Amino acid sequence: MDPLQRAGAVALIEDGFDSVRAVEGPDGVEVGLLDTIVAVHPGGALLKVIVDAPALEFAEDSVRALVDELLERSELLADWTIERCEVELHQDLAKRSLDAAEGPDVPPDDPAARKARHAESPAPEDTEEGYGAEAKAAAVRRQMLGLAAELRSFPLAKFGVLGDGDDERGDGDDEFAVSPESARLAAGALVYATDILVDELFEDVQVLTQEDASVAECEGPLWHLERLPDRYALRYDAHFARRFLVTVIAMTTRFTDGSFQQLSCVAEELALRFLLSQATMTLELYELLDDEVSAALDAFADSVYEDMDHEWLYDDSTDGIDEASAGAALGVAPIAFSSWFTPFNEGRYVHPSAADEPEAAAQ
Repeated sequence: MDPLQRAGAVALIEDGFDSVRAVEGPDGVEVGLLDTIVAVHPGGALLKVIVDAPALEFAEDSVRALVDELLERSELLADWTIERCEVELHQDLAKRSLDAAEGPDVPPDDPAARKARHAESPAPEDTEEGYGAEAKAAAVRRQMLGLAAELRSFPLAKFGVLGDGDDERGDGDDEFAVSPESARLAAGALVYATDILVDELFEDVQVLTQEDASVAECEGPLWHLERLPDRYALRYDAHFARRFLVTVIAMTTRFTDGSFQQLSCVAEELALRFLLSQATMTLELYELLDDEVSAALDAFADSVYEDMDHEWLYDDSTDGIDEASAGAALGVAPIAFSSWFTPFNEGRYVHPSAADEPEAAAQ
């Protein structure tokens, strides 16, 4: 599709969703339609449909049926087909729901008690199609190990492997000494997490653009941008979100094409924080995060970060204090919000779409 056709497709799809408030799922269960995000590219469209459903299966079946019906209703989109449909749990909204739940079945507050309760529950049997939890975890593990080679800028030594990457573990004194397989799993998890992070940041950009709001003012669900330092939440608008997304793409491209040397700016330091968090959460989701893989990720972070000065941005005790004073109090270099996308020095690379405007850069 050309740009005009893409704009028309967005309008048709959004108009269709605007006419719907709820969907009747299997067995007459009503599934509430909370929000939709439509992103069109030359070959089709990516739809993110956020619903309130009692089970993931109801959510997926209802949304697939809804999109099928919307396409059929539109004469211009009647020949479109659904190429892929998958459902995922929105972690933040699900946690809020659990926190607000009441009654005898509410999960215990204590994590150990929740774990024990979960262990007592009968595990679902794996189906012949391999969709059971263990089969899915094994498949994801294989996929991550296969992706490890794509992280071309970092040898296994950056993940704490001693020697030439063979099976020797060393004498155990090194905090980050891990096996090559655990290092590959950590490396593959970073590549795996990159796709998730970029997709979800793209959706955050769409939400902020549609609402014409900052993160502090946004009413729609956001995946990641709410996890930036709270002190600047009013300044995280759609323009900022696009610059941050480009920064993540530029950084991870250098990770995978072999050209990475050093992190270029504060925004990249925060982007790496997000990537490490996403990789860790994904590994935890599939129960693949053991002590050795965690040590491999720690070793990677230790080798890539030159310092951790950016962490003071998350220190609430410095709220209301200007950057220079706060930085001096904590013994770190001041980090002004206006400098987040400014290269640390002339040898660092910042993508042109994320870089400061020439006038701001000169200042």
